[in-house]
Amino acid sequence: MAASRIKDIAQLQAARDNQLVGYGLVIGLKGTGDSLRNAPFTEQSIRAMLENLGIATEGGRARAKNVAAVIVTANLPPFVQSGARIDVTVSSLGDATSLAGGTLVMTPLRAADGDIYAVAQGSVIVSGFSAQGQAESLTQGVPTAGRVPNGGIIERQVAAEFGDTSVLTLQLRNPDFSTAVRITDAINAYTAQRFGMSTAAEQDARTIRIRRPEKISAARFYAEIENLIVESDGPARVVVDERTGTVVIGQNVRISRVAISHGALTVRITEMPQVVQPEPFSRGETAVEPYTVIEADQPDARVAILDGPDLQTLVAGLNRLGVKPDGIIAILQGIKSAGALQAELVLQ
Repeated sequence: MAASRIKDIAQLQAARDNQLVGYGLVIGLKGTGDSLRNAPFTEQSIRAMLENLGIATEGGRARAKNVAAVIVTANLPPFVQSGARIDVTVSSLGDATSLAGGTLVMTPLRAADGDIYAVAQGSVIVSGFSAQGQAESLTQGVPTAGRVPNGGIIERQVAAEFGDTSVLTLQLRNPDFSTAVRITDAINAYTAQRFGMSTAAEQDARTIRIRRPEKISAARFYAEIENLIVESDGPARVVVDERTGTVVIGQNVRISRVAISHGALTVRITEMPQVVQPEPFSRGETAVEPYTVIEADQPDARVAILDGPDLQTLVAGLNRLGVKPDGIIAILQGIKSAGALQAELVLQ
């Protein structure tokens, strides 16, 4: 169990982000923008933008390669006021090859209700790059996505009445009944000494409701209790990602005593047909004689007794088998099937 502050393992239900999204244009690219033949919406957006600026665009086709259509996304933080700035993420929508050196033109950002809450504009910072020659190309990172630091300006704030809230709702990031009860007990012990009353009550494995004492603001009250130290708990879990060969074993994972043999038998069959020639001046015919070589290779397979009363012993036992991560994944799946893994096996 790890000792953590309440603010690190739980969050206020009122303090939540809101997602924003918008469609815009990045200009100033050095020939790496959308090809207007494959991305006709980019040309339509260019014409609409120029018309809004009072420039007539009738007749002829735009052939600029320095413009790219992008989707702009951002998170609207809680309790933010109008005029505050936020970071925005810019991602290419068409077939542009790079957004490096571009500038995002003023883009409205809308929430799920369809209203505009922010406007984004500014220079796009791209960490990836792409270089191409006649016979070879090199790409590092993702040059078609970038960020505009402090590029979004809040135009409308989300209504929140946190200061007048009489009941605070805490939500655990990792639901667990034991952790919820410990948080409740820690808060009640503090408020009983500080205010002479118990204020918290656990509702389920994720939710804790706290009554705010009188004559203290909700912000000041939560600031006092969010730094209380609580020992967090959680179920024993083994997380396996077979695509990358990653194995994460939780601290509470236990394995009953089992004997494990891990080894692979490789059978190699090689066909080497031979040509047989007749003797000179004889009436024989040239023929093909089949010839097959079968080899069986079995590496040293070890039989080991694995007993995991704690995490350190379990890891040491797995290392003694001398197997690679994919072998450890197979072993853990076999132990789970044998009923000796006292944990939840999560496959990703």
